[in-house]
Amino acid sequence: QVQLVESGGGLVQAGGSLRLSCAASGRTFGSYYIAWVRQTPGEEREFVAAVNWSGTGTVYADSVKGRFTISRDNAKNTVYLQMNSLKPEDTAVYYCAAKLGPGISIATIRVWGQGTQVTVSS
Repeated sequence: QVQLVESGGGLVQAGGSLRLSCAASGRTFGSYYIAWVRQTPGEEREFVAAVNWSGTGTVYADSVKGRFTISRDNAKNTVYLQMNSLKPEDTAVYYCAAKLGPGISIATIRVWGQGTQVTVSS
């Protein structure tokens, strides 16, 4: 079973950048697609981006396309989310998650990290 730990969240002004990291442990890390999912209080969790096991296939929510970039380094067991041109509406808790298949569905997520807070001030 894979375990996921996020880091890199914080407070940033609108238009700024942050890079989130997701460190994975467990020998099955390479078997999973890895996704970033975010949630604001009172709202459902929202898919943000996902990357396949090799790092060559990515998919993004329309709301972040062109601003966010997901990547993975299997040698370091780490997935990154580079977030540029941040907006106040990007404020959320961001979760790293391991999912079984491609696409934007979060129904196939099997493992969740603990989350990291991202706050974008206007």
